[in-house]
Amino acid sequence: MPSDQTRTAILAAAERLYADRGFGDVTLRDIVAEANVNLAAVNYHFGSKDELIAELFVTRSMALNRERLTQLKAAEEKGSGRADIADILRALVGPTLRGCLGPENQRSTPAQFMIRVSIEAVPAIRRIRNREIDHLRKFIAAMRRSLPDRNDVELYWGLHFALAMAQQTVRDSERLAKLSEGKCDVDDVDAVVERVVAVAVMGLTAGGVKEKTTRVAAALSTK
Repeated sequence: MPSDQTRTAILAAAERLYADRGFGDVTLRDIVAEANVNLAAVNYHFGSKDELIAELFVTRSMALNRERLTQLKAAEEKGSGRADIADILRALVGPTLRGCLGPENQRSTPAQFMIRVSIEAVPAIRRIRNREIDHLRKFIAAMRRSLPDRNDVELYWGLHFALAMAQQTVRDSERLAKLSEGKCDVDDVDAVVERVVAVAVMGLTAGGVKEKTTRVAAALSTK
């Protein structure tokens, strides 16, 4: 098998196995058997299991981040350089939710792989996530233009909470559906996106957040 085809086969096999069984239960021998290559090929192309996982994650996250930035750019163009905060947050969380939720997406290997990423703690992925934040800085800049009366701390927390809501929804969508006895329709992805955006906007635009935080901190310091 030509070298580039071997590399592609290894990546595809690894993604299928990780998506189906998780990161902890899959060995390199499982991957080489699935890809029909030898162990030396994995070592040659990737060096280690961690490097293989990292490459898969980088590939998927780069596509996600490109989609986020494409939607952010469209939102800012629509707003003549100052996008509505709801459109900014929609560009931030929409690609994640649309990529992982819904009957069709949930069955796809890329979606299952990214769901695994959100559930399982993998050091190689955590290092990348903590390092690759430049695209998020662009969202903060857009949020700053949209909400000039909010300080940076509030904006960072707002972005953090929006991402957390999206990731938690991806991780526990099945539990939410069971808890609500189907009343919360996690298959209506557009509605899920709008609900997450609405709550995130509410948190960012509600008055008195800073003052309330200050009062709480002052009260705790007197105890």
